[in-house]
Amino acid sequence: MALAVLASLIAVAWTLTEDSGRSMGERLGDGKGLLSLTLEAVRACVGTDNLSPERNSVEHELLATFASLTGALAPALLLGIVLVKMFALRPFVWRLRASVAPASRVHQFRAYALRHRDSPNAVIAVRFYNHIDNLALADLRATAHLRYWERPSQDDLFVIYRKRLKVLDEKGDEADERYWRSVERGAPFTVWVPLDAPAARMPFTEIQGKDLTGAHGARLLVRLTARTIGMDTEVVDERWFDLDGDDFETGRFVPLEPNLAKDVWSWKGWREFDDLLPDQGTPPPSTHPAS
Repeated sequence: MALAVLASLIAVAWTLTEDSGRSMGERLGDGKGLLSLTLEAVRACVGTDNLSPERNSVEHELLATFASLTGALAPALLLGIVLVKMFALRPFVWRLRASVAPASRVHQFRAYALRHRDSPNAVIAVRFYNHIDNLALADLRATAHLRYWERPSQDDLFVIYRKRLKVLDEKGDEADERYWRSVERGAPFTVWVPLDAPAARMPFTEIQGKDLTGAHGARLLVRLTARTIGMDTEVVDERWFDLDGDDFETGRFVPLEPNLAKDVWSWKGWREFDDLLPDQGTPPPSTHPAS
């Protein structure tokens, strides 16, 4: 659309500055001639043709030079837009909210749950999955970060603080990141972020030693990085959760129930992916190993 408008303007300017015995009305009223000149200008603006200026016409020389420069830059610009669209992949679908449950109920990590069986501490679970069937991913890494505003003293201005948070690794131990070697198609993944504090009500006011009662605009960031197999490009995605908003809920998420005899999208639990389990005091069904 932009190139068509530009070509039309060039065609009109070209017609107005041409050396012709016709009147101005006759030139602009020649629809067929203007259309032909516009199409020629379009070809010049995309680099497939050139305008032929009249001899000793400075105006035509300038218009032809401008069209040629546009023709040299436009393909590179269009190619860049196409590449950005191709490689700006967003393969992950996130669960609508992060769930907050007692650390003693994290049955995916039995040892971690046993260590906290007499503890009131809670843990955050952030869920996501790869929804692109024909995209193979590997070396998935997940990190968690806290961002908040706070005044160093009563008379100071607000300052933004950032804190990298610990997550549970594949053994259920606290680590700087969670790593998965491969990303199975449709498999749900969970990033567990220990609060190291109770969460009796929402919003919780402490996370990993940071008291948030005096903080403002506190948000949790979960960032994912992975490598595409075949293209060998990096995929980056992230999700922000507002601690003061509606991004957290108390309870345990509904897990998927794997059935190797069925396609992953037919597993029980997809319809309830954004729901919580009724708290019956029993462990949830076994989840996919990726969790």
